[in-house]
Formats: sequence, structure tokens, C-alpha cells
Amino acid sequence: MQRAVFLDRDGTLIVEKNYLCRPEEVELFPGAGAALKRLADAGFKLIMVTNQSGIGRGYFTLAEAERVNERVCADFARAGVRFEKIYIAPEAPEQPSRGRKPSPQFLHDARDEFGLDLAESFMVGDKLIDLECGWNAGVKKSLLVRTGYGAMTERKDSRRAAEAVIVDGVKEAADWILGLKPELKVKN
Repeated sequence: MQRAVFLDRDGTLIVEKNYLCRPEEVELFPGAGAALKRLADAGFKLIMVTNQSGIGRGYFTLAEAERVNERVCADFARAGVRFEKIYIAPEAPEQPSRGRKPSPQFLHDARDEFGLDLAESFMVGDKLIDLECGWNAGVKKSLLVRTGYGAMTERKDSRRAAEAVIVDGVKEAADWILGLKPELKVKN
């Protein structure tokens, strides 16, 4: 069985831009490429799991979201990083959805498709729904990054956030997963 790191896109891997639909606006967080490369080199499959409610709300199309994902993948490829797969939930929050986080469905799909051991895998994101997605799937640990909406999530949902590992960004998440830094606790 293989291990994976499941990663939210907006606010986790790339700078949050409200309803991003233009590839030229993609901006990776500094150090994100090197961090993911270290995870991949350690044997982790890298899988992106992203809610894109702007599609369901009619703000942009699935094709536009896919072009953004292509740009994200191309930018990470320059750092030697390849994602095994990108799972995208295009529905708005009020629409029925098979995989929209916090549903663990996409993690279960990846488990079945890639022979993953979810109990030895991790979920990294900037929102409570990302953490819940990991918990619902039974991952080893969910990690909250303080980038994107993460710092606000840490303050607003401090009790639930305390159940996760809280780190400054994806670089620190990779450090923690690889055992290079101690767990950081919620600031009171």
C-alpha cells in the first residue's frame, strides 16, 4: 500500500484569489514546489482535491478551471513535481455533490485507484472542510496551513482546528509530515 498527501489548491498551494479562473493569475506560494518535491521524493503520491463552487455558481466554466489546474501543474512541474490526479468538485455548496469537501469520497476514490493506505496518508488545507475531509476519510493526520483562509479558520474554529496539526504553510506541512519539525499548537 502506498501513502499520499492530499492537498487543497486555493489558499494552500497557490495564493487565494477569489474565484480564480484565469491561468495567468496563478501564484504558487514561495517554497511550495520544493516542499512537494521532498514529499514525492520520500515516496508520497501527491493528489489535489479542490472544491470549485464558482463553476456551480456560474462564475466560470469547468474548462476555465481545468486551464487553471493545467497552469498550476505546469508551474509545479518546473520544480520536478507531478500530481497523480486532481479531483475537482464543481458544485455550489447548496447543490448535491458526490465529492465536495468535507465529503471523503475523492480520497476513497484515490485509495481505490492508486492502492493507497489512508491511515498512513495526510490531508493539507486552509479550511475546516479540508480538515474534515481528511478526518472523514480516516487519514493519519489533517494539517491546517495558516495561508489562504487558514489563519482565520484557526481563530474562528479554534476548538476544531486544535484537532489538526497547525503550520504556517505547505513548506512547514511537508517538514512536519517528514518528521523534520515538532507539531505547532494553536496560539491562545
